[in-house]
Amino acid sequence: MRRQVSTPSAPAFAMETPACLHCGSRDAIALIEAPDFSTAASPPPRYAVVRCRQCGLAFTSPRPAPEAIAGVYSEHYGPHQDRQAGGSRRRRSGWSRWMAVLRGRRQVAWQGDGRLLDFGCGAGSFLRKMYEDGWSVTGLDASPAMVEQIRRRWGLRALAGSLPHPELLPESLDVVTMWQSLEHVHQPLDVLREARRLLAPGGKLIVAVPNIDSRPFRRFGVDWYGLDLPRHLTHFTPATLRGMVERAGFQVERVRMVSHASWLQSSAVRAMQHGRGRPPDQLLTFRSVCRLVAWWQVLCGSSDAMTLTARVAPSS
Repeated sequence: MRRQVSTPSAPAFAMETPACLHCGSRDAIALIEAPDFSTAASPPPRYAVVRCRQCGLAFTSPRPAPEAIAGVYSEHYGPHQDRQAGGSRRRRSGWSRWMAVLRGRRQVAWQGDGRLLDFGCGAGSFLRKMYEDGWSVTGLDASPAMVEQIRRRWGLRALAGSLPHPELLPESLDVVTMWQSLEHVHQPLDVLREARRLLAPGGKLIVAVPNIDSRPFRRFGVDWYGLDLPRHLTHFTPATLRGMVERAGFQVERVRMVSHASWLQSSAVRAMQHGRGRPPDQLLTFRSVCRLVAWWQVLCGSSDAMTLTARVAPSS
């Protein structure tokens, strides 16, 4: 079902009300409604997240239709920014992204000569580091500008679009990584199934996504940094992420929590700015405190984000 909506500062764009992205049910209940904090519109448009009564998956509904989704990404969208330019604020956010790159390299291998696809590669930081470690790399991103930048700046193979992609062949890859990208696609199960088709026997899938079953979400609600409506279309828990990956044909090895002090800090700052913070939240506006709290949440199994690793069954 589709309809047209408009905001005071944006032209009308198409919206759709999807069935559950995992099981196809249309039996869903409201979970939360929150504004788009990235827009200049006043008041900002609000979007709803619902939860499927059948399988528990949470997803944005209504949501921007595929042909309209580019309109909700600003030119200043974080993953598309130049990592090597800018002032202190950009350097701080850049530190968080480089830490994510290092975590990702440890998930795969420090050295390798395999074939790797980074789905949702953004400006290509992880792609470049893996290439330097000896991997044959391909980047895939919905932004043609990012793809062109990667090709021009580093001479690496990068493709515009999503999965499936006509230039990617069955069993042509050893690793597929999805760093904070699966939550952005309209049909995540289809994307995972295509990743399964592209991986050779024994191939590895790594998926990192926000965790809506986290202490920060329960504490901050509409101000939670990991919500990012309407760009985040699916909102995973450890159970729903595992269930969808298994349904796509993978053997899940592990789901682990990931520390994101910068997310926790951003959530607290937003809550305080909008008058929804409590006195203890003021402490979380300091990065040193956030680092300690973020690691404690990892130990408790309830942090902002999570990473799943899975395999394709080897040939018998």
